[in-house]
Amino acid sequence: MDVTDVTPARQRPVGLAELARIPLRRWRTVLAATGLVMLLVAAYLLVFPATYTATTAVVVRPVVTDPFSVPSGGADRAVNMTAESGIATSNDVIDKVASITGRDTTAVADSLTVETPVGGQVMRFSYAGHSETEAVNGANGAAESYLELRKGMYENQRAAVLKSYDETIALVTSQRTTTQRSLPANQGSSSPSPRTSALLDQLRALNDQLATLAEQRSKIASADLSPGSVTSAARAPVPSSRDAAPLILVAGLLGGLLVGGLVAFVRESMDRRVRTAGEASALVGAPLLGTVGRDRSGRLSDTDLRYLVLALGRWVDGPAPLPLVLLSSAADEQREQVTAGVAAALAQSGHEVRLGVAPESQERIRALLTDAQRRHPAVEQTRPRVPRPRPMPSNVPAPATTPATGGNPEDTMVIPPVRKPRPFPTDDPKNGGVYRSTTTSADKTEIIPRVLPKEAPAADGEQVRIGAGAVRLVPLEAPVAAGVTVIDAPPALHDERGVRAAREGRAVLVAARDKTRTGRLGQLVDRLRSVGVEPVGFVVTGEKRD
Repeated sequence: MDVTDVTPARQRPVGLAELARIPLRRWRTVLAATGLVMLLVAAYLLVFPATYTATTAVVVRPVVTDPFSVPSGGADRAVNMTAESGIATSNDVIDKVASITGRDTTAVADSLTVETPVGGQVMRFSYAGHSETEAVNGANGAAESYLELRKGMYENQRAAVLKSYDETIALVTSQRTTTQRSLPANQGSSSPSPRTSALLDQLRALNDQLATLAEQRSKIASADLSPGSVTSAARAPVPSSRDAAPLILVAGLLGGLLVGGLVAFVRESMDRRVRTAGEASALVGAPLLGTVGRDRSGRLSDTDLRYLVLALGRWVDGPAPLPLVLLSSAADEQREQVTAGVAAALAQSGHEVRLGVAPESQERIRALLTDAQRRHPAVEQTRPRVPRPRPMPSNVPAPATTPATGGNPEDTMVIPPVRKPRPFPTDDPKNGGVYRSTTTSADKTEIIPRVLPKEAPAADGEQVRIGAGAVRLVPLEAPVAAGVTVIDAPPALHDERGVRAAREGRAVLVAARDKTRTGRLGQLVDRLRSVGVEPVGFVVTGEKRD
């Protein structure tokens, strides 16, 4: 099975660690949201005036004729706290508090709060002012105004009841006077007449009624009309909104981090990036050739690049190697660094590499190759010795050589004269041509075929010696020649020159972790397959190495 047929079986589930990495990678968004929330909190603490809140507690009691007796239904049921709360926030109370504090009625109504717990007789007046004095005066003034208003209402009710009793007593008194006048002046010892008996009975009833009315009136007149009393008056110092400033700052910081995290997740859902190699494999549908990380100095790891070259060896060391075209969707995915690193790693292993570069990227690639040359200087390549062919034997006897003056004849060497063949081309130079060679050793003519060497790399471009090999910079549109060719393609979504080169070679995609957008990477893969280019694999960059 070819590696290009490998496709992910299913999507890998996303773990909590990967979810936590999203706010970390989008730390600028989180920091901006946190800073905005903290700025609002600081504006609230510094620009807006402080708010002082004072509270006054009032005990509400029912009005009874006997202050030492408890109503049969209970004191808590004798007083309707809902009605008392409505009276405490009435316009009369608010007007009185506005006159005390000097603020308008609308602000007083917003600042005054009345709390009435269920099943109790305690009413709490809370007033929020701009100063301690205003808060204390507002809370105490509201409680006193409520008590005065409630007492005035009770007094009006008592006055109305006493007036009714007085009118009734006056009417009964007039009736008694009329009855007394109807009695006879002289009553003898004899039994009274029936009329007299009836008048006497009526007079006794009127006297009893007058006594009862007088008793009831006296009870109403002696009733305690106080609706309650202040048990806890407000006094300085009172709490303010500045007292919880450290807690507010901490809450703002935590809230800003939470808002920033939510904004980061929203941006991630709208602008998804490649976080893992599994996500890239699901989009590309090709195997992972290697993961290239960064060392402490910020450069790509040489070890990762060498392993990447080993993974690419099946397409580099073949009998007819095709150009390796490195593609990326954008310019900020470290494609140029990977291309220069792959070319430098191939040169270290002894290859003569042609590196196709676009004009706009030539300076950056040259700087990367220069840095690689500094770290891996050129070395002398060791090549195996090829034995020279022996000359053909000659029938001409070799003349004896004259020994040198003072030399030993035994140390001399006799070299027979051999005439070198002189090849000359025939009339058919097609397909390499056939050369004839003549020698003096025989009358026949020996035909020696000549094999033309493979096309050498073009001499254009700058050559950089790295390790045992070299990297030659050539234009991106240079014709394909023999040897190893690596092409750094421009961003494929904006420039189609790399896709054109990939149609005649092997396409390798480069994806940067936390930078490559999944939408752009998928769009690049679709465009490649639409023109008949199937990526052989992909490379992931961006991981840190310890």
